[in-house]
Amino acid sequence: MRAADKTDVVIIGGGHNGLVCAAYLAAAGLAVTVLEKRHLVGGAAVTEEFHPGFRNSVASYTVSLLNPTIIRDLRLVEHGLKVVNRPYSNFLPLPDGDHLRTGHDLAETQRQFARFSRRDAECLPDYYQMLETGAELLRSMILEPPPNLGGGLQDLLGAMKLGNRLRKMSLPQGRDILDLFTKSAGEILDDWFESEPIKALFGFDSVVGTFASPYTPGSAYVLLHHVFGESNGQAGQWGHAIGGMGAITQAMLAEALSRGVHVETQAPVAEVTVTDGVADGVILEDGRRIEARAVAANVHPQLLFTRLVADEHLDEDFQQRIRRYRSGSGSFRINVALSELPQFSAAPADDDGTMLQSGIVIAPSLKYMEQAYFDARSFGYAKAPIVEMLIPSTVDDSLAPPGQHVASLFCQQFNPHLDPPADWDELKPEATQAIFDTVAAHAPNFRRSIVATQVHSPLDLERKFGLIGGDIFHGALSLDQLFSARPVLGNAAYKAPLAGLYLCGSGTHPGGGVTGAPGHNAARVIARDLRR
Repeated sequence: MRAADKTDVVIIGGGHNGLVCAAYLAAAGLAVTVLEKRHLVGGAAVTEEFHPGFRNSVASYTVSLLNPTIIRDLRLVEHGLKVVNRPYSNFLPLPDGDHLRTGHDLAETQRQFARFSRRDAECLPDYYQMLETGAELLRSMILEPPPNLGGGLQDLLGAMKLGNRLRKMSLPQGRDILDLFTKSAGEILDDWFESEPIKALFGFDSVVGTFASPYTPGSAYVLLHHVFGESNGQAGQWGHAIGGMGAITQAMLAEALSRGVHVETQAPVAEVTVTDGVADGVILEDGRRIEARAVAANVHPQLLFTRLVADEHLDEDFQQRIRRYRSGSGSFRINVALSELPQFSAAPADDDGTMLQSGIVIAPSLKYMEQAYFDARSFGYAKAPIVEMLIPSTVDDSLAPPGQHVASLFCQQFNPHLDPPADWDELKPEATQAIFDTVAAHAPNFRRSIVATQVHSPLDLERKFGLIGGDIFHGALSLDQLFSARPVLGNAAYKAPLAGLYLCGSGTHPGGGVTGAPGHNAARVIARDLRR
């Protein structure tokens, strides 16, 4: 073993939250070392060349949840980040050759919806206002550590602050919040709308990254989680990062380095070291030890507590609950190199190309989505999967050779809990063909345009990025795994049940997505504790 290195804080995992945490800690005057097992930082938010001349975001693929405070504080724009908004959020091709899409603004969206239901178009402003009530509550909480059960004065004040926010709501608003946190998305959408395509357009957000039916209780919160963000100052908007999602994490890396953060790649951690009940460093797989005043883990909670921290340092109840922590998002991710743009049968005759710059969702009804989940439970994968296609090369010509394109296919439902898990290596070709069949049914030229593919099953996502069960959120976004209960009640607020050990990844509040919020909040907690 080589002589131990020393630092104030060592961060396990160089994903976007680890980089955010490191940058804020360095700004607080602390010495920080980030250790990343892969050859590049960024976690699931990276851009890679997957075929000569073709680059794309490998896993995460679109921008909205990245917090504007973090964009400003970390000077991401100055470091080259540019995000281009989608012309409109989503386009939904339908089996009969028709289509539904959102508009550039409320009035245009209402005109589009009125083609299917005048009543639904009239309901739309009130529905948006209901969602905004929930989204505004989330925004007010996102950059604050949640109160920890059994904590001290700081946690008590946090609980009182949240209670005061809820107290200021009207009774109807409070009822809406209760519905959004407890009901299924399907139940809420059935109450609001009568048109199946309209319900499907909104319901898609409720199954993104979750292995569940849109009628599963709690799926309404997943829908809400996907609408509280913004892009370029426009609430609820989604965008493309020029250069792919790796442009975000490369900008974060640049700022972290400018603040003096030490970053090592190809540096997998084998163990968190503990002395007299206090985490005091790590041992790498090559045997090197790094001593630290604090250890922050930007990895899935189950990876941290079942592989990196010895059982003897954790009480039995906590260990059991971590093992039962639900993780598995049913997601399947494909990048495709294309010789030409897909030609969708449902594209409007007057489309000027903006359709292909938006999110193309293939899932015509909530019933279709529910059947996809049932199929995955029964057969391993959906025979007719839910697919969102984005074609970022339509706005970013750096991603593909001239005249050619790359597409991101984000797909549900694919059972993350096959027994044995290795069965995904056998099922992957079949599942891939089911996805291609689904797209080709709407874009007949799709198959012949395929030049190359990069395919990630749930098992591939776990192997490559440490996403247990392929879970893009580092754990299900359910009521029992949110806020003060994420990952375990009594051990929220970014603090592990071991002095000196912290969590700064998506397995903490506010959960998954490229937000940067867990890293920001954890840095506040760590810096405060070290000052004490």
